[in-house]
Amino acid sequence: MTRLRKQRPDDPPLDEEVVHLQITEALDLHDFAPREIPELVEAYLEAAWEKGFRQVRLIHGRGKGVQRARIQSLLAKIPHANSWADAPAERGGWGATLVQLCDPDGSQG
Repeated sequence: MTRLRKQRPDDPPLDEEVVHLQITEALDLHDFAPREIPELVEAYLEAAWEKGFRQVRLIHGRGKGVQRARIQSLLAKIPHANSWADAPAERGGWGATLVQLCDPDGSQG
């Protein structure tokens, strides 16, 4: 997945304007600015769905739970996101969200 980073007037200069991400079963969000995450998650889930993934893991960290809440709120607006829940302890616990994606025909997989 290739994504152009948007530059805002008050942002510091970007070293690179294009970010290339390999689509795997997990996306670690720690390296991204909070303002980038909604667009990134939407693009990632679309690409993962197109590649045939039926479950992916979004790693947002534990902290105070702010990113977790933002991610889970965002998932309600994404058509390919069928359901989601905190990951089991061995896959990150409440520091990661497992997302079930719809089947390609739109059915709930």
